[in-house]
Amino acid sequence: MGRLFGTDGVRGVANEGLTAELALGLSVAAAHVLGEAGAFDGHRPVAVVGRDPRASGEFLEAAVIAGLASAGVDVLRVGVLPTPAVAYLTGALGADFGVMLSASHNAMPDNGIKFLARGGHKLDDRIEDAIEAHYHKHTLGDEDWNRPTGAAVGRVREYTEGFDKYVAHLIGVLPNRLDGIKVVIDGAHGAAAYVAPEAFARAGAEVVHTLGAEPTGLNINDGVGSTHLDRLRAAMTEHRADLGIALDGDADRCLAADAEGNEVDGDQIIAILAVAMKEAGTLRRNTAVATVMSNLGFKLAMEREGVELVETAVGDRYVLEAMKEHGFALGGEQSGHVILLDHATTGDGTLTGLMLGARLAATKQPLADLAAVMTRLPQVLINVKGVDKSRVRTSTELAAAVAGAEAELGSTGRVLLRPSGTEPLVRVMVEAADPAQAETVAQRLAEAVRTHLG
Repeated sequence: MGRLFGTDGVRGVANEGLTAELALGLSVAAAHVLGEAGAFDGHRPVAVVGRDPRASGEFLEAAVIAGLASAGVDVLRVGVLPTPAVAYLTGALGADFGVMLSASHNAMPDNGIKFLARGGHKLDDRIEDAIEAHYHKHTLGDEDWNRPTGAAVGRVREYTEGFDKYVAHLIGVLPNRLDGIKVVIDGAHGAAAYVAPEAFARAGAEVVHTLGAEPTGLNINDGVGSTHLDRLRAAMTEHRADLGIALDGDADRCLAADAEGNEVDGDQIIAILAVAMKEAGTLRRNTAVATVMSNLGFKLAMEREGVELVETAVGDRYVLEAMKEHGFALGGEQSGHVILLDHATTGDGTLTGLMLGARLAATKQPLADLAAVMTRLPQVLINVKGVDKSRVRTSTELAAAVAGAEAELGSTGRVLLRPSGTEPLVRVMVEAADPAQAETVAQRLAEAVRTHLG
């Protein structure tokens, strides 16, 4: 049986791979494991539980709450809120842990369960492994749980104040108000469909238009949100807005659009915020964290602006690990996961959008001008299937082909060969100032991969 926990909790097709029984069992296991690890310190444990608007979230939420309460955990049910809101509330309310039900940017039939440690931080991998082991031992085995009875069972309370408490937090950490900024918001029919417009309005922005702001439980990420920017880009010129932001289903990522409808990706957003934070003295050690897949133009811009760059493997979890280990304040991915560690324990799309708006308001500059701090170099990505990806780093022939490509590109280009973590393929990525050259070099390297790893 494969590992249940992936890089971002447990995910699957709701009511198929991710069933109510699994949700209940994992929740009981989480309560027992955390209790045995001393997370509750002898007091009655409390958990915050939230979800995105997916229809399946209704029965999965009920199963999670039932499991927690049956294990003696008191539950604060916060309802539909973004993942970063659940993380914030877990810390702000002094809860022992949190649970978020969401499959982020995945299609509606999927769902997921993410457990958060005290303070709203990601659970350690060892704890996740222990939860999974307990689940298999007790739910699929012969051993029964030690079940509390009477007054020892958990109680469930609706915590409706969570919406306002989270919005107030977002407003409170902004360096300045957003007065005079016209904004279009695409909430992906997701967890921030109501939170994001409210936060921008309270911060002083004029929300001139919203997209993806009518969640039905069935339409999350359907043609809207950070994975579908066309409607946002078109709305920018139609409504003469200054800033457009697109969130994903659980609102932990944000992409943007400028007044002309041009996309502003995660690399550009991080570059803008890095410059702003450096000026304000809040960019600790003058360092930003990004993955190896960030555009070379971003790296060149940071070098020019005097910002050090730490690179990690692909995945926001690796960015976060590096930030925590070294005490950095800013990091993220090209996909729009931006982590502002002074104010959030995870990527927060609404906060990211608000910070962008604050920068526009403070500088009185258009987003296009701010984004021009970096120039995105043409990037060609080819997935080479059916090869032995385990030999990417040991093939001398492939190493020679890469060295030749790097010599040809010089300092204005970059090559990256990366084995996929989930599929039998190798990703070939080439960047160059000349799009034709990037394509030619990428095709040549892809052929080398087929020849030497096939």
